Amino acid sequence: MAIEVVNLTEEDIPEAIEVIQRAFADDPYFKWVFDPAKFNKQRNYGSLEARCRWGIHNAIFQVAKESDRNDSSSRVLGVSCWLPPQPAAEPESWYSWAQSWLLSFRQFMNNVRHMGRGGLNTRRYWIWKDRQREAQSQIWDDPQGYYFCNIVAVSPEAQGKGIGKKLFQAVTDRADEEGVKCYLESSKEVPNVEIYQRMGFEMAKVMECRDGNDVCMKVPLGSGRPVVLWDMATGYRQHR
Repeated sequence: MAIEVVNLTEEDIPEAIEVIQRAFADDPYFKWVFDPAKFNKQRNYGSLEARCRWGIHNAIFQVAKESDRNDSSSRVLGVSCWLPPQPAAEPESWYSWAQSWLLSFRQFMNNVRHMGRGGLNTRRYWIWKDRQREAQSQIWDDPQGYYFCNIVAVSPEAQGKGIGKKLFQAVTDRADEEGVKCYLESSKEVPNVEIYQRMGFEMAKVMECRDGNDVCMKVPLGSGRPVVLWDMATGYRQHR
């Protein structure tokens, strides 16, 4: 069996969503931002499907597939989505604006179809977005922009086999060649931080998402290159 990283296609979307949902089932942020009593897996599927369709044309959305030379079939074992760098001096293009609007419309239709947001705690979602904006305004100081790792997920049974590393390197190698920094956010300290540090990332900030006495996660601030963890904490990766 060989593992190859390829761009996401329409045909890959169902398997990619299954990987994401399984990989994030125990994620601290996921548990914090969704009400388990109201969580609707099908509504979440619709949201991820809209995100995947948007990402095919507007992001670096890739999957890691296990392939067999003796069999034409392959299965998705890992998924990653990176947002390309947006130079600070360049305004958002009309195309990008239109694509963002289309994504928002599709999410609105999901709300209508499923009669709600599937258990998403919108107050906590906006708490996170505010903390994220604050962190990025403090950390993002490179006018070239950053490759932003928005999603990285590996099937539970395939973890520990280097699949996540392959997904990362598909973009970080490119970023190193271009001399552009990378950035990511993680809500899980163990084992994620150590893994990211081995790939050249460093802790940049602890980002506390607090709703009353309920805090998503607390991660000690470390020094190093780029990562961001949420208390979620915050970080980034500099090119080598």
